Amino acid sequence: MEKYDAIFCDVWGVVHDGVNAHFGAQDALRRFRERGGTVVLVSNAPVPKAQVARMLALKGFPEDAWDDIVSSGDIALRHISKAGYRRVYAIGPQDRDSALFNAVSAEFGPLETSEAIVCTGLNDDLSEVAEDYDPLLTVALERKLPFVCANPDKYVDVGGKLYLCAGAIADRYAELGGSVFWAGKPHASAYGTALDIAEDLRKEMLHRSRILAIGDAVRTDLKAAATAGVDALFIGGGIHRTDVMDGDEMCPRGLATLFAAPDASPAVGAMPQLIW
Repeated sequence: MEKYDAIFCDVWGVVHDGVNAHFGAQDALRRFRERGGTVVLVSNAPVPKAQVARMLALKGFPEDAWDDIVSSGDIALRHISKAGYRRVYAIGPQDRDSALFNAVSAEFGPLETSEAIVCTGLNDDLSEVAEDYDPLLTVALERKLPFVCANPDKYVDVGGKLYLCAGAIADRYAELGGSVFWAGKPHASAYGTALDIAEDLRKEMLHRSRILAIGDAVRTDLKAAATAGVDALFIGGGIHRTDVMDGDEMCPRGLATLFAAPDASPAVGAMPQLIW
């Protein structure tokens, strides 16, 4: 860790599993900060960072383990405001993601009169699949509506069970030929924002070689690190645990297979869980 000045750390899958905080992770990040390092948590959660902080506190993850938070929700909100959308169509659970929907600068309206779609997830991730949205997406494509994806994850692991996310619907729209703004990893909006924050906190320019990204998802975390030109540490006990874990130990064959995939991004190391 001594070669790094800043860590861009994933949240879900690294510091908690959707239910419980990982105490080894909070100890590692706290120690890194005590040695003068800067920790920016980078989450694809489709809510403002204040809501992410509240969720971490409820799970017992302390504020002294991080310096700031970048959330996909905030990136999406800034994009909607900058684009000047006056009316948008919402996809996603209004109660769960109310923190984002209440902060949107545009008015909400029917698809037929909206200028864009903002999606935080499936309306009902217990019973729906992404294909259920094809009729709606077909109409949106005919109207050439831009799609703001406030969570690029395709699915999320909640205490061992996988649920579809906004990224699954956004992928469907992109496959149809629709225009998608991806508010988060693996796209440049995430680590670009984290870099700006880290440099502001440290009052200095950061060389990419002095930044370590930590994450459990090859598609988002590791790809984002490769795109940004920073090192990546892979956490095997997260979303890929069925591929690379054998009980509490990492399976070398599974790890090799995962990273042999044509679209896999490299990592400088791998751990079952984040610990010091």
